[in-house]
Amino acid sequence: MATCNPLPEGKTVFLAIYAAVVAGIIFSTLVILSSVYTSSPAASAGDGGNGKPLHLAGTSLFSSSSPPSTSTPPPSPIVTRTPRLQREPLDMFTRAIWDVPVDSKMPDLKSFLLTKEMLKHHAKDNIIIVTFGNYAFLDFVLNWVKHLTDLNIFNILVGAMDNKLLEALYWKGIPVFDMGSKMNPLPYFARFPEADMLTSSDQIRPTTTDDSLEVWQDVTTAYNIGIFHWRPTDAAKRLAKEWKDILLSDDQKWDQAGFNDLVRHVLGPSLEGESGIFYAYDGTLKLGLLPASIFCSGHTYFVQAMPQQLKLEPYAVHTTFQFAGSDGKRHRLREAMLFYDQPAYYDTPGGFLSFKPGIPKSLLLDGPHTLQSHFSLVNYQLRQIRTALAVACLLNRTLSLRAATAREWEMSLPWARSPSDSSAVGALLSVPWVMPRLWCRFERMWFGHPGILEGTLTKQPFVCPMDHLFEIHTMLHGLSEEEFGPQIHFREYSFLQNPSVPKHVKESLLNVQLCDAHSKGCNISDETTSRGFIQFPRNSTEQKYMQVFSQYKDIKVLHFSSMANAFQGFNDEAREVKFRNRVKRYVGLWCCVENRDPGHIYYDIYWDEKPEWKPEPPRTSQDDHPPWD
Repeated sequence: MATCNPLPEGKTVFLAIYAAVVAGIIFSTLVILSSVYTSSPAASAGDGGNGKPLHLAGTSLFSSSSPPSTSTPPPSPIVTRTPRLQREPLDMFTRAIWDVPVDSKMPDLKSFLLTKEMLKHHAKDNIIIVTFGNYAFLDFVLNWVKHLTDLNIFNILVGAMDNKLLEALYWKGIPVFDMGSKMNPLPYFARFPEADMLTSSDQIRPTTTDDSLEVWQDVTTAYNIGIFHWRPTDAAKRLAKEWKDILLSDDQKWDQAGFNDLVRHVLGPSLEGESGIFYAYDGTLKLGLLPASIFCSGHTYFVQAMPQQLKLEPYAVHTTFQFAGSDGKRHRLREAMLFYDQPAYYDTPGGFLSFKPGIPKSLLLDGPHTLQSHFSLVNYQLRQIRTALAVACLLNRTLSLRAATAREWEMSLPWARSPSDSSAVGALLSVPWVMPRLWCRFERMWFGHPGILEGTLTKQPFVCPMDHLFEIHTMLHGLSEEEFGPQIHFREYSFLQNPSVPKHVKESLLNVQLCDAHSKGCNISDETTSRGFIQFPRNSTEQKYMQVFSQYKDIKVLHFSSMANAFQGFNDEAREVKFRNRVKRYVGLWCCVENRDPGHIYYDIYWDEKPEWKPEPPRTSQDDHPPWD
């Protein structure tokens, strides 16, 4: 049985008790007395769910580097199964150990979270024996389980440190729980005790497909100081001092550039073995490069979805590779439901607007991925979003009866302006609208490329971050309301799926189904309203919107079935002009066509009003300006 390895300072890695730490989230008084081999479980006090002490024995099984995904799984021990006397229960908690599942579909990962119910099912006399490991030690885990079950010990549970082990154990009938959602990176760092430092990088092309360190010889990008782990060794201390001295002597020096200048001076060779550690910093520093699949950059996480594609659980995400500064970082985290806002963000006084974009399959999937097919897909979405912005701006006034308490909400947001700023007054009346999921065929970068970066895992089409298409900073606080009309607030596409949105908001929903004005049944009735939807005519006027939706000011979410031809336009020409000038500035640009200078192409939210419009870079410097300039 694997035991804890001592660190250079003699401190013991706490990995062997990590499973107990996870269990301690549920059993607050759980204390581990010792880490033992399977034949001699140690007792620890805790609440087993019935008022009696729960006893736990903890062990650890993991490798310093997992095998490649193409490796052959280790052999399983020979198991003699007891003949089944009754039909196998569907509940994986009550199924006998070694009895394989009858279903062909893997349950949702949430089913494997460590819960009080899971422990209660597997405990016997309030005793449970726990081990954990990763896929590299699958055969050890199976051997551990076989020895215990041969001794008629069945009150066991295995913590899976990666999804590959979790799936393998599930299909072999082993009780398993997912440690991924409760893990912090310390156990991962402890797998490499010989390293002076572990650092992330800007690598976007995978050099490994499991959770081992990057193959350093294949990493050609900068080492990124957004995520790193230092140990207090002589080499690390010497590097820290020299790095500090360089930055203090030159206030123009970028800290990350200074770090790379030092660390990358003379790289290699690798340390003996297969840990992935190598020498750097003139051969004096033992360095490891954290895999970008689980210590993610903004590209590997938000664009490539690398952790999901490789079935890995990420430890961290660094919001790099985005185009809107801190506003863009905040929004990307919101899209991924990784950002915690104030409660008022999830329940505004005026409620929310949303719509279903209904993108035709041909625009998403048909034909080759070209500049033209990318812009055709994006432009289709922009036209509907333009209408949604107009409806949000319109219903801003319709639902403004609820704006009396909006100041508290507005000023609680991170980008709130001073109450004395007169331009903030109009924004207080805004009804936020929920962005749809945006789809792209090409990604945005800062340089010429063929559409997606070669060698990456980006699939086409892909769900693209909002900052690929929109100028988020401008949308939030870049335009005066006197000149451009009231600000239109928005929310991320995942907003209504976010657990932070209160239940009463999600349940206060009215579906607005667009219909042809002269078709049968295209009318507002109490019957359909009571069933949670209304029929609403396409190409409705401003007056029609005000007449109908003023009746539903208490509804929290108005969800439109589409925005295609949903609104005829503003009656007031001055208001229309301000609106158009505002939303023209909301969209950004795509970059960039290879071997063209300039190679960028501006998006135009009113592209459909220009028959001659084509997705082409500016031909001259005089042409190099956004559509609204």
